[in-house]
Amino acid sequence: MAVADGQAGVRTLRVEGISVAYGSAVVLREVSVAATPGRILAVTGPSGAGKTTLLAAMAALVRPVAGTVRLDETVLRDRDQAVRLRVVIVPQDNGLAPILTASENIQIALVAGRIKPAEARRRTVEALERVGLADQANQLVEELSGGQQQRTALARGLALRGDVLLADEVTSELDAQNRARVLDLLRAEANRGAAVVFATHDPEAAAACDAELHLVDGTATLLR
Repeated sequence: MAVADGQAGVRTLRVEGISVAYGSAVVLREVSVAATPGRILAVTGPSGAGKTTLLAAMAALVRPVAGTVRLDETVLRDRDQAVRLRVVIVPQDNGLAPILTASENIQIALVAGRIKPAEARRRTVEALERVGLADQANQLVEELSGGQQQRTALARGLALRGDVLLADEVTSELDAQNRARVLDLLRAEANRGAAVVFATHDPEAAAACDAELHLVDGTATLLR
């Protein structure tokens, strides 16, 4: 039975034989995988293998030229629909507004998602504390280090509390301590019941996940 837009309980994200091309360049070739509630799926592979494109397709930011992406039985058509169905993405470039503070970046996203202002403020404080940035809440993003910006973007993703969390290279600029913190936070999201997909080039981080999809030149192999 199809699930209506916005209805709670849409959980399993299914990628079914998708191919993605930019012009004449095919980036993904017939990729299939499922991201299930309570588990973390690592997407690995060398630079240029298609990791970011796969997460973008999962988030309905790009449309496959073949195949489908579904939440349960609902085919994702565009990003607005995916947002309504609680598919959250933390992009590799962080997607933050540099002239706003860390706190403002998170609150704006929450209010845009129809969270009441008081609840948005509460979630923002909690999320920044979880990523270790409570003291940086009122700093402009452009004043933060690369790693702090990365954690701010993750805090925004956590505050949105999606049914699906797509995290693209969210540990790439972090030291060992903060990398471990982020992995613990992704695990907490899975334990909450979210389906978590984590694109990473770090084999140690991938090993901490429940399953691994390895990409080479746009072709996928499920390693475990």
